[in-house]
Amino acid sequence: MSQVQETDHQEYLELSAFKGKFDITDFVGLASEKLIAESKADNGPFDPKPFIRSFEAAVDKLISVRKDVQAKREQMEKTVRVTEREYSKKMVELAKGFEIVGNSFNGMESRMNEVSSTAVRIGDQLETVHIERQRAQAAYDLIDFYNQFSRGDTTRLDALRKEGRAGRRQVAVVLRRLNTVAKEVDLPNSDKTREAIEKYCEKFEKEMLNLFDRCYRKGDPKMMHHCAQTLLEFNGGASCIQVYVNQHDFFINNVREEPAPLDSLLWNTIPDPNISPPKTEIGLTALFAEIRATVDTETQIVKAVFPNPPVVMQVFLQRVFAQSIQQHMEQLLHKGSEISDLAYLRILQLVHFQASALVEDLKTHELPHTSSRTPYEATEFRRSLTGSAPVTTSSTSAAISTMLETAMEELFVPYTEGQRYMERECKSLATLYGNLLSNFVRFHKTQKAKSSMFDRMVNQISAATTTTTSSGGPTTSGQAAAALMRFGVINPDRNNDKSNEEPIREEDGVLSVDVAEKVLKWHAEAIGRCVELSPPNDVQNTSTLLRVLADAIGTSYVDSALESAQVRLEAADSKSEPSLQPLAIVRVVDLICHLWQQYVNIALLPLASSSVTTRREMVVFNNQTVNRMETGSNVLLQRITDAIINWLSAQLTKQKRNDFKPRNDDLSFARVNTEPCVLCCETLERVRDAAKQNLSGKNLEVFLTEIGVGFHSLLLDHLRKFPVSATGGLMLAKDLKSYQDTVSSFGIPALHERFEFIRQLGNVFLVRPEILKSYITENYLGRIDSSLLKPYLSLRSDWGQFEKGFDSEANTDEAIPGHGLKDRFGRLSVMMKELEGLKVDGISMGIPSSFSGTFSRSFGNSNPT
Repeated sequence: MSQVQETDHQEYLELSAFKGKFDITDFVGLASEKLIAESKADNGPFDPKPFIRSFEAAVDKLISVRKDVQAKREQMEKTVRVTEREYSKKMVELAKGFEIVGNSFNGMESRMNEVSSTAVRIGDQLETVHIERQRAQAAYDLIDFYNQFSRGDTTRLDALRKEGRAGRRQVAVVLRRLNTVAKEVDLPNSDKTREAIEKYCEKFEKEMLNLFDRCYRKGDPKMMHHCAQTLLEFNGGASCIQVYVNQHDFFINNVREEPAPLDSLLWNTIPDPNISPPKTEIGLTALFAEIRATVDTETQIVKAVFPNPPVVMQVFLQRVFAQSIQQHMEQLLHKGSEISDLAYLRILQLVHFQASALVEDLKTHELPHTSSRTPYEATEFRRSLTGSAPVTTSSTSAAISTMLETAMEELFVPYTEGQRYMERECKSLATLYGNLLSNFVRFHKTQKAKSSMFDRMVNQISAATTTTTSSGGPTTSGQAAAALMRFGVINPDRNNDKSNEEPIREEDGVLSVDVAEKVLKWHAEAIGRCVELSPPNDVQNTSTLLRVLADAIGTSYVDSALESAQVRLEAADSKSEPSLQPLAIVRVVDLICHLWQQYVNIALLPLASSSVTTRREMVVFNNQTVNRMETGSNVLLQRITDAIINWLSAQLTKQKRNDFKPRNDDLSFARVNTEPCVLCCETLERVRDAAKQNLSGKNLEVFLTEIGVGFHSLLLDHLRKFPVSATGGLMLAKDLKSYQDTVSSFGIPALHERFEFIRQLGNVFLVRPEILKSYITENYLGRIDSSLLKPYLSLRSDWGQFEKGFDSEANTDEAIPGHGLKDRFGRLSVMMKELEGLKVDGISMGIPSSFSGTFSRSFGNSNPT
């Protein structure tokens, strides 16, 4: 039994079983697996002895295995130590070997560096010697050729010239050098030799040019390239480039004997400022399309033919701008100038716009510069370009772009340099504005003349002159008229002169926002043209055009209308109701100022941002212009206010003495209001409606406040003039209620308390005598000194019954020097001003005249930044 167990233990107690991952649970399971199975099969009690024997045997075996493993490990450690010592010895030996090899390589590298530097020096010396040898050989050949020319012998050059392409290129170099030497040599017969060399050079150049021309006509780009390269080395190739450009089909075909087709639509609409400026012209569009197509093709040909394509393209494009484009441009501008200044300027802008687009398209054809292969050839190439060649080249890669920008600038310099363009722009705008506003200005000049007192006198004397002439007898007026005619005051032919002018209509003098918009639209077109045609940093032109606009829309338009309206108001008949039509003028001025400010802030001031000084000047000038229009509007509003208050005062004078002391008849009680009340209320309603229709914001509020305060002062004065009976108090109360209701419709809170006070003051004629004293101490009347109310109370028909109750107060006031009835009324007005808190001067004794600073508030920002 024990042998079987030992045999079983050998399977999992071998050293190989412990290699890899070892699990103690699996190990114990394997050691007791069979014993557990046998124990379960035996039905008797559990016997631990087999398990104990099995584990004892396993432990013994494990101890034996451990001893073996320990012995093997010790043996291996010894082996490893021996091996490490041997490895260290070998590494030391290898390190010494590598060090020796490294030192050898360092020595070899230093020796190689010395050899290479020596080789470089030798190479430089050889190259120098080679170049010197070439120069010496070239000098020898040059002297030999010079001697041959001095003897008149060109056999060697002729033979060299017939050797083909290489021979011709060598002849070109020799001739170029001979030509240079001949100019410096001063020997006997040197002049004769120089002439011979020059003649031979001319002959050679003509021969190469003829060959280039024949190849050009045949379409042989290789031979053309050879000729161009040869002439480049001969004299820079300028003559070859000129031949190529001059004989180009583009310039030959563009020399037209017949005029270009006429663009009828453009020339018919271009002088009309209300039509947008044209962007294209048939002939110009066709020319630029042909230029684009030609340059596209020419770029490929030039790169294949010429060794210096950028130079050739520059010459070609310079010829395009200086000849083709300029000629067509001059024709267009000449035709435009014959039509009008606006047509000329629009054509100038059209050409500039189209030419700018053309330049941007042509910049895409930028060509790279070529270089020779060897240093010697490169030196010769540079000498050929910088020595005798008249054509200049640019070392940058954007030579054509730079040339195009220069050509574009030179194309427009004759038309934009100095003040030429700006003078024409200002002249054009002045002409357009003058034509647009001619009838308007003439109408208002006529209105001012009609309102002038001097003109009235002259007209009367003129009429007297006519009467005297028809009757045949001289009069004093006729003599005065003759005197005025002698001094030139009266022109007898003036009527004949005016008959040739168009008749003036009333609508010609109406201020219109549409006209202002048209003026700004024309100016915006001029500004856009100015931005395009002026230099980028030139902002002074914008300031100049702003002054032209201000003169037109400010002085000639708005100021003329305001001055004419003021003159008409001053000359109007005071006995007739004042016209409220000037309020419509104020409304239009308000809208025009809004447009003006928006246009200046959005369109003009940003253009001057690059110059702080110019921008500040424009802001100051703009504020002055707007302030002048605001001041004119304020003065006009004041004139309207004065006229309305005077008219209301005239209506109040129609009040009859006994209107408030009626007879006790049915007719008196049938009246709702007195005639002056009806007239004043109707006037106030018309003023209210006209003001709300034409004014807004603070302008409306201040204007209606001025009217209400002035009318309030008139009523305070008016109520002191008429006695009032008990029944007449009812009539007065009706009138005052109508006044209050009408003024309340103004919608001005500042006037409510004033006319409520007037209404309560009118009620003192209805209150019974016994409660009169308590009534005047309440409400609004209670805020006023009772002695100030005495002038009104004295108008009661029953005043004598309770006059003694007010005597003490009246005596106190009369004891003060200068405190008469008028002074009391003034004190009452002051009390009313304090009551309301409204800062308006002259409430009772006069009409306020302080509109300054009011009208401008509705215009928004008067100080643009």
